[in-house]
Amino acid sequence: MASSGGQQSATSPTEAWRSDRQPRILRLNLAGQPIEWLNWQEAVCLYARDLVVWSLGDVVQQVRGGVCRATGRRTEIGLPSIIACGGGQLARPRANYPLSNPALFARDRHHCLYCAQPLPAAALTRDHVLPLSRGGQDRWENVVTACRRCNQHKGNRLLEDIGWELLALPYRPNNAEYLALINSRRILADQMDFLAAQFSPNGRALI
Repeated sequence: MASSGGQQSATSPTEAWRSDRQPRILRLNLAGQPIEWLNWQEAVCLYARDLVVWSLGDVVQQVRGGVCRATGRRTEIGLPSIIACGGGQLARPRANYPLSNPALFARDRHHCLYCAQPLPAAALTRDHVLPLSRGGQDRWENVVTACRRCNQHKGNRLLEDIGWELLALPYRPNNAEYLALINSRRILADQMDFLAAQFSPNGRALI
């Protein structure tokens, strides 16, 4: 639909897709600990507030601003893939982060941990190793990716009841692993290298 009265038109589906595919910028604290993913607008705000202390990686986006009246030059910021920011207090990595199916499926590499079949996300489910009906909890250490068939067959039984074994043990990803998992479709090579150096020895996230 065309805009009228000088109002800005709505974002088209194509523009929304392109925005969703834009690379995210990894924000660190001054100690080099990964904190969060930023879009380019959030990164520009940090630069404008002079909070970016150092950076790593390639420039992933050039952002152009207005023209300076004094110099006649257009302002421009090259946004690198990784930025470290200061501030009044040292930002701390999150101690608690939500368990979600997309992150769980990425942790288990989109494989059913019972039959080893790789499947698209739409065909996968979350299964509780110790069923909720038997006192199990909905937490990282008690859930695995399962295909619908295996999940239905297992039901609320224990693995020893049906003679099954897990192909890999469930684990709680650390902060670096979690950030890699939730951005697995858009993560850049230098960002992955940086995060992978902080993965736990027993972790299998994306590597």
